[in-house]
Amino acid sequence: MDLSRLQADVDAVNALGVAPGRAGINRVSFSDADMAGRRWLMTRMADAGLATWMDCIGNVFGRWDVSDGPAVMVGSHLDTVVMGGPLDGTLGVCAGLEAVRTLQDAGLTPRRSIVVVSTADEEGRFGGMLGSQAICGEVGPDWIAAAADSDGNRLSDALSTQGLDPTGPVAWSPESIAAFLELHIEQGPVLERAGEAIGLVDAVSGVFNWTVTLTGEANHSGTTPMDHRRDAFRGLADFGHAIDRIIAEAGGEQSRLTVGKATLSPNFPHSVAGTASFSIIGRDADESVMEALAEACRSSLAAAAERHGLGLDIVKHSWLKPTRLDAGIHQRLCRLCDRMDVPYRTLPSGAGHDAQTFARHVPAGLVFVPSAGGISHAPNEHTEWESIRPGANLLAQAVADLAL
Repeated sequence: MDLSRLQADVDAVNALGVAPGRAGINRVSFSDADMAGRRWLMTRMADAGLATWMDCIGNVFGRWDVSDGPAVMVGSHLDTVVMGGPLDGTLGVCAGLEAVRTLQDAGLTPRRSIVVVSTADEEGRFGGMLGSQAICGEVGPDWIAAAADSDGNRLSDALSTQGLDPTGPVAWSPESIAAFLELHIEQGPVLERAGEAIGLVDAVSGVFNWTVTLTGEANHSGTTPMDHRRDAFRGLADFGHAIDRIIAEAGGEQSRLTVGKATLSPNFPHSVAGTASFSIIGRDADESVMEALAEACRSSLAAAAERHGLGLDIVKHSWLKPTRLDAGIHQRLCRLCDRMDVPYRTLPSGAGHDAQTFARHVPAGLVFVPSAGGISHAPNEHTEWESIRPGANLLAQAVADLAL
């Protein structure tokens, strides 16, 4: 694989996500920057001789069309979280395109068509993983019509604003996809700490996504006695303090609970908070553990609400089940690593990925390269390019193994 060409592509698309006065990369799904990145990708795909199109919800495809049979699909996503990093998703899309160019440069013609894909809204602004779930037929027009982000913006409006049609056909039949492959940074510290070049993922944690609102009474901070307050912040604080106990009693080694976004109202220094609205993201690789975590969260929230005289409302945006990846694809990847004499380990993924969605319908594989310091979803997300090389080459080898 031409590592310098891959790096140039990653740098080029990330130039589209730099916002004045904001750190990191900002290509939030269906923003102007996100759509500019998709159009840039279509141009690069066309330059490589691929048939290129964008579907009605923003998934971008580039097809090396040699057969009407099932295609090998490879890719990831270009959208980012707010103030995200340069590699999450972007590396996998650009490496998928570079894998195709590598085969072309070698003068090879596949017997199966190869499709490079950049999925829409993998980061879950509107709940779930819209692009890959739509491709796999898990969501349709009714789901799209009902979906909204945490600020109340409707998905259908976001699509229409960008000239997309939320009612059009998206789903591929499972028979049309021979396999799905994805390259991604680990987003954790395991590979770097172990000194291993590649991680081969065998399972992806499930995720539940809630918005919780605790409703009390806004009042003056100087005149309201402590024992007369219905302070929504104290309910939020009680739940935050309970997270370690919930993990210890209901979770396990792979369990994660995160409150990543919180809003108080009136949000003024001299006012008791009348409402606290906050996100809860729960993860585990075992669905029964996820269910136990969710029940423990509900119980803790109810107890905090009762203790402080608060109303409680829980909006459940999504529930993505844990997923085992295809054992046959995993064995192929192991054999290729052995052939390349590259050290690797098998590990689960605590973060959700498009491969997780595809694996419920077609054979899918997920390859990790190390993350410096285990940092991701942050401006200082980084992996040295020489550390990317083994995983990128493995991806090209795997595409060739499946398509030639």
